[in-house]
Amino acid sequence: MIRPVNFKFNEQTAGNNKFQQATAQQNVQAQALKEFDDFVSLLRKNQVEVTVIDDTLHPETPDSIFPNNWVSFHDDGQVFLYPMFSDNRRLERRDDIISKLNENFTIRDVTDLSFYEENSAYLEGTGSMVLDRENKTAYACLSVRTDEKVLADFCERSGYSALTFHATDAEGFPIYHTNVMMCIGDGFAVVCLESVPDERERENLLSELRSDGHEIITISLDQMNHFAGNMLQVRNSSGDLLLVMSEQAYLSLNASQLERLEKYSSIIYSPLDTIEKNGGGSARCMLAEIHLEKK
Repeated sequence: MIRPVNFKFNEQTAGNNKFQQATAQQNVQAQALKEFDDFVSLLRKNQVEVTVIDDTLHPETPDSIFPNNWVSFHDDGQVFLYPMFSDNRRLERRDDIISKLNENFTIRDVTDLSFYEENSAYLEGTGSMVLDRENKTAYACLSVRTDEKVLADFCERSGYSALTFHATDAEGFPIYHTNVMMCIGDGFAVVCLESVPDERERENLLSELRSDGHEIITISLDQMNHFAGNMLQVRNSSGDLLLVMSEQAYLSLNASQLERLEKYSSIIYSPLDTIEKNGGGSARCMLAEIHLEKK
């Protein structure tokens, strides 16, 4: 997790991230920092191991709080760096962070896909892809930020297979990142089927999820807009599974959905309203999960 020093509304990303909201809110950085620190405290209170790295004031990276877009870590020791749509988000890629993690985790190889930026092709990490790590399936809704050719390259290098589709909001505008409309955990998948307009693509998505043994828990477009798809299942130091989300996401879910989710994980949530409004991302986006082997 990256502790922010200059978090604010990023105009470079707002054109295709409709979850961002320009507000007149004062002290955005201070409020976001409090939400970040409270979130980290909640995770640690629940025995989740968290590596926190401070952002730097220079260069200016207002979205650094969402590190899962530029890097992913894998249990075979691979690290992937990703091509980013916005110029100021490309500055989030930091070699010193990889070096710092290498002190405590085994990194066997770093694959840098950022060269695709030269061709205006992007794949923003586990925002663009929702990875079923057990079944090696990369789910991706295609958008300006999720290029099919870059996805195919990632899959070839990592041993994943891709399942692609198109997803839109209620106005028919493409959803910028897959991880706002679906989440995959151990035994379940949360997915906003309403956002997948093509019937064949929707059936392919359902078929793949079911064949991999996931109970499908659907959410509505309205719940998606409250970041109910932006969840991440983690395992704490005691081996317990936890489903992490924002307070807004939790409050949007109904009793039946919560009951089904709680069969698989304990749910923990934290208020992230400032981060969600200004950044257009939520709890899952703030977590770059480390699957590397500990040294």
